[in-house]
Order: sequence, then C-alpha cells, then structure tokens
Amino acid sequence: MASGFFAILDDIGALMDDVALAAKVATKKTAGILGDDLAVNAEKATGFLSSRELPVLWAITKGSLLNKLIIVPIALALNVFLPVAIKIILVLGGFYLAYEGVEKIFEYFFHRSKPAHEPAVEEVKDAAVAEKAKVKSAVMTDFILSVEIVIIALGTVLEESLSIQILTVSVVALLATIGVYGIVAMIVRMDDAGYKLIKRSHNKGFFSALGNILVKSLPVIIKILSVVGTIALILVSGGIFVHNITYLHNLFPSLLSIIKEFGLGLVAGLIVLAVVALSKKVISLFKK
Repeated sequence: MASGFFAILDDIGALMDDVALAAKVATKKTAGILGDDLAVNAEKATGFLSSRELPVLWAITKGSLLNKLIIVPIALALNVFLPVAIKIILVLGGFYLAYEGVEKIFEYFFHRSKPAHEPAVEEVKDAAVAEKAKVKSAVMTDFILSVEIVIIALGTVLEESLSIQILTVSVVALLATIGVYGIVAMIVRMDDAGYKLIKRSHNKGFFSALGNILVKSLPVIIKILSVVGTIALILVSGGIFVHNITYLHNLFPSLLSIIKEFGLGLVAGLIVLAVVALSKKVISLFKK
C-alpha cells in the first residue's frame, strides 16, 4: 500500500520535472512576445490619475486572467480537432493589432485636441468613459497577445503527452500574466515610491536623490513605453503574418525580419484603418 503511494508521488514528481523543463523552453520561445506584451500593456495602463492606476491595472489583469481561462482550453481543443482554425484566429488577431498600432500613429499626427475648458461634470464623465474604453481596449489587445503566447507555448510541447501540454501551457499563461502585470504595476507606481523615499530621507542624501530620479524618470519611461508599445503592436502583427502565411514568409527573403514584419504590420494596419473609416462614412450616410 505504502509502496503504491510513493510510486504515485514519484510519477507526480517526474511529471512536474517534465512540465518545468517544457515550461522553461516555452518561456524562452515566448520571451519576445512577452517583451512586446509588457510594452503594450504598460503603455495602456498609464495616463490615468494616480489614484486610478492600480484599480485600472487590476481590472486589466482580471481581464487577462479571464482571457487565459478562455484561450487555453480552446487552443488545446482546436489543436486536436481543427488545427487550421488556430492560424485563422492568429491572422485575424494580427489585423486587429496592426489596426491598433496604426490608429495610434494616425491619431498622433492628425487627431485634433479637444477644447481646454469643459464643465467639471463632463470632465468626470469623459474620464470614466475613457477609462472603461481603455480597459476594454487593453483586455482585447491582451487577448490577441495571449493567443500568440499560448500557441507558441503549445507548439513547444506538441510531441508530449496531453497532460504535459495542459500543464505547460497553463503554467506559461499564468506566469505571463503575473510577470507582465507585476512589472507594469511597479512601473506605474515608480513616482509614489520616489516620493516616499524623498519624504523619509527628508530630501537629503542618497535615498532622496534616488527618489528624485524615480519621480523624474516616470514621465520619460511612459513616453518611451507609448512609442515602444505602438511599435510592438505593429511588429507582433507583422510577425503573426510572416509566421502563419507561407507567401509572406517567403516574401523578400533577403530583407531583415524585423523590417519585413514592421512593414507588413504597417500595411495591414493602414488597410484596416481605411476599411474602418470607409465603413463609418457609409454607415453615417445611411443614418442620414
């Protein structure tokens, strides 16, 4: 009886070792997309009032966890019953990411700023609406990036047993959420940490200098992340097209992959942007 119990424990230990090894390999292969995920989500989690940053980040994190709960079982099932659907979903998601990235560039150069003076009540309402919209957009973007992460992780364990596939993909998905949003939380609270250091050191000495660096660095980091996040959206989308569409994969073989992926993502984003703008005009004409 005891020998049977220890044999079960030994099997569990061996399974965990296999999962740990597979998860390590999968994490390495998803490192690039995780970096893009960090840049994109850090940019989306900023731009709010200080008191709203963590609640907004928590809302996005919960959405991300829900995304993983939806994606992981569906990806495993599709891999068994309809593998081609995974590529279709990835490509459609690539168009969405490309559109988001190009739309940000378009808004930066052509979007007109709103009037500076508005009623306070309207400002509050606008802020609440903007917050909900940004959370929704962040969760949707996270969904697409999560699909990419899960598919890459699954691709590293296709030859393994179903139990190892399930555990490995689940571990990578969970680590991706905790790791990315944990780092984002530290970034957006840099200024608070800096103010506390300044206060506790009475604005003197090394810790005061460190606090000042943290406070002054945050706006710069946010601006950098905004640019990097936009570029990441376009690069990730281009990467999806290159890795999942054979014709595009073989197109311009001598061109650097990063340039090719960015170019394809940019073109795809411009096409979707034009289609969306045209659709809005047609709808507005019908409404009239």
